Amino acid sequence: MKGNDYTGILNFCIAGINYKKTDASIRGQFAVGAGQYHNILSVAHSYGLHELFILSTCNRTEIYGLTEHVQQLVQLLCSQTTGTVEVFNELAYIKSGQDAVNHLFNVAAGLDSQILGDYEIVGQLKQAVKCSRERGFIGATLERLVNAVLQASKAIKNQTALSGGTVSVSFSAVQYIKENVSDLRNKKIVLLGTGKIGRNTCKNMVDYLGTNNITLINRSPEKAAVLAAELGLQHASLAELPEQLAEADIILVATNATEPTVLTSHLDVRGNKLVIDLSIPYNVEATAQRLTNITLVNVDDLSRMKDETLQKRKAEVPKAKAIIALHAAEFAEWHAHRRHVPVLKAVKDKLHQIHASQPGTGPYTAPAFINFAAEKPEARIQKIITTMAVKMRQRDQRGCQYIEAINDFMATGTN
Repeated sequence: MKGNDYTGILNFCIAGINYKKTDASIRGQFAVGAGQYHNILSVAHSYGLHELFILSTCNRTEIYGLTEHVQQLVQLLCSQTTGTVEVFNELAYIKSGQDAVNHLFNVAAGLDSQILGDYEIVGQLKQAVKCSRERGFIGATLERLVNAVLQASKAIKNQTALSGGTVSVSFSAVQYIKENVSDLRNKKIVLLGTGKIGRNTCKNMVDYLGTNNITLINRSPEKAAVLAAELGLQHASLAELPEQLAEADIILVATNATEPTVLTSHLDVRGNKLVIDLSIPYNVEATAQRLTNITLVNVDDLSRMKDETLQKRKAEVPKAKAIIALHAAEFAEWHAHRRHVPVLKAVKDKLHQIHASQPGTGPYTAPAFINFAAEKPEARIQKIITTMAVKMRQRDQRGCQYIEAINDFMATGTN
């Protein structure tokens, strides 16, 4: 694959939108689900792209890749989303080279998250890269870069308190309920969606709200049943959704459907209801907020909540950046060495050609003083290439090292 060849990091680009400049409704237009990701990779080669991955979360959609023309990434992404290239370009940030590398380090560390230090991004990054790797879109450069980024993120997690305390979108939802709803034990709660965010939200409710009056509903009913049994809760089928929503006092929506799952008609009933939409794109119909009995809160609303935990995290930012600088420098050193690979390969191929031309049997007649039996050829060639690589790193004289390697090969074969 072309993407497995050496490519300068100057061609590493990222194009993305996030919470800083776009609200959830716009981000939803460019959200990439599993099916869309599959489709994007299926047509990537036709856009001239061979190494890429896409990170799509509730806070951002970013496409990373190796390319000389970043608009190739933009056009590829938008070919499978409801949002247009024109809208994306108007709102997007585009970075290349070292700026793109630094951005990825910051994202994985939680420094660029809507809630500072949100560590859930690491799992999302791993999954994004895994999807691309399985389809052959992660070559040597991206593999090494992602590994460096994940190592830095792990070190930040272990060596700082950047992700300390309990702050996440799912926990913020529970915190909002606790601060704004009284007499929780008598409130019926319905949670729609038991994926990762839904599961985390559910556990936080059980741990911090002191209630088990929670009914779980999921498109795959067995998942809701398993989680309900684990936590001592109730579950219902998707067919019962209208009745369950009508009876609920608090509704949390954590689905990943491309169209709203909770409709205004579901909520246009008697009784006040708090509805918290944790989904991107929104999975609660927009017109629901016009109902006088409905308080609708979304992920952007929750992420604006501040508390002392966030202030403590801010104090850890310099430590995190220092760790990133260390790992970024190590990646840069590896990358600098990587640029010698094409020359080393060319020399190795040439030495094999010389060896293959046995005296008097090929187009090249080796000098009589070369004794090919003196040492196993492959071991001798590898030894010379290793020595050459070291000298190239030290002296950065490619042409001289090419000639010297061939001379070494000749010399080590003498009697």
